[in-house]
Amino acid sequence: MRLSAAIAMLVVVLDLSARGQAVREVAITFDDLPIAGVLPHDVAESRAITGKLLAAIAAHHVPAIGFVNEMKLGENGETLLRAWLDAGLDLGNHTYSHIDVHRASIADVEADVLRGETVTRHLLRERGRALRFFRHPFLHTGRDLATKERLEAFLREHGYRVAPVTIDNEEYIFAAAYDRAGARGDTGLRARIAAAYVPYMENKFAFFERNERELFGRSIRHVLLLHANPLNADHFDALARMLEDRGYRFIPLERALEDPAYQSPDTYTAPGGITWLHRWAITKGVEKRFFAGEPEAPRFVAEAAQ
Repeated sequence: MRLSAAIAMLVVVLDLSARGQAVREVAITFDDLPIAGVLPHDVAESRAITGKLLAAIAAHHVPAIGFVNEMKLGENGETLLRAWLDAGLDLGNHTYSHIDVHRASIADVEADVLRGETVTRHLLRERGRALRFFRHPFLHTGRDLATKERLEAFLREHGYRVAPVTIDNEEYIFAAAYDRAGARGDTGLRARIAAAYVPYMENKFAFFERNERELFGRSIRHVLLLHANPLNADHFDALARMLEDRGYRFIPLERALEDPAYQSPDTYTAPGGITWLHRWAITKGVEKRFFAGEPEAPRFVAEAAQ
């Protein structure tokens, strides 16, 4: 961890302690690098989105990691990945083409994982660093236990640790709505979508905080899933401030995975790409009430995303 980030973290901890507020921890992860979204962006737009997002991440001293789909690199993508690394952030593998292990053969998935590490591994090696983490597209880990266990073994053999998610959400729906409203020039709708985003995410955190207490009897180190998109470029600052106000400090992914919660049994193989909190709960056989009340994106946001 960089010295400046360590000092910032210490300041947050001391401030929270002084206010008698519990310190929580969360790792921030971004999928679908270099740029995510339902609409294309030219080189200038992509650089502007990346620059704004990285500035917001730096302002809150977040040791984030971005997961790369190398199929999307194009003429500008490698430059954007270098910008992430130049900012002191980490990169991981999200497969080459965002392949779905629930739809493709396991052999094709394994090939796509290896194809998806070429540029990312090279860029990290230039800086004396290693490619360490893998994030499953769609959060699909295997359509049956045999496939799941084979993929897990393959990833271990190639030096990867799986990057689970405990705070899953419908941020991608907000992002699609935000992009489409912007493309139509509907500034009023875009502002309304943005105004609903952080309160929705805060409700999500409250829901999963209830889940963690019911499952573990304590706060765990969370992993939040976001995407590298215009929505977060414009509003990650507000999201980070909300998390700080809830008592969270930002930690690297590897620190989050040191929490014993991540050793919990997980035999989930159903079609839904769900949070690991719910995978652990399903494996444990908890009652259905555990899952009740999960916040959803507002209807107007879901409609605007279409």
